[in-house]
Amino acid sequence: METVTADQEAAETVHKLIKGIEIAMLTTVSDDGLVSRPMKTQEAAFDGTLWFLTKKDTSKFHELLHNKQVNVAYAGQSYVSIRGEAELVESAEKIKQFWNPMYEKVLETNYDDPNLVLIKVTADAAEYWDSGNKFKMAKFLFRRMLGKNTEGTAINQTVDL
Repeated sequence: METVTADQEAAETVHKLIKGIEIAMLTTVSDDGLVSRPMKTQEAAFDGTLWFLTKKDTSKFHELLHNKQVNVAYAGQSYVSIRGEAELVESAEKIKQFWNPMYEKVLETNYDDPNLVLIKVTADAAEYWDSGNKFKMAKFLFRRMLGKNTEGTAINQTVDL
């Protein structure tokens, strides 16, 4: 029998919450402060890492060269904020694995462009608000309206990954 660790359970929970949310907001640190922009999450099971595709001639690429700390936010049936460290990965094989013909139009290039690079985000922690669970949400809102303690409603949790 396989032993499931708390980290594995946390990663599985986060994966369930972000699955199907194609676009995330990736926040990096620039000389002027925090900068967020929409990015398409690459199709891969969340095991504590997230993948994004970009070009080397973008501001986010240069920001990540100077500061690897990032935040990735998802909004859908639930809300998830993932804090971690980014790594720039040059792998033609991995880019080809993630490539989608739509990128040819969006990025105005093809998968073998040497200007393409992957951003691999290794998550340190995630905070989520499970608003997709209607029972939990109703319980949370009911207790909040009555001015009662909302602890134990488990709608909001922070997990280490």
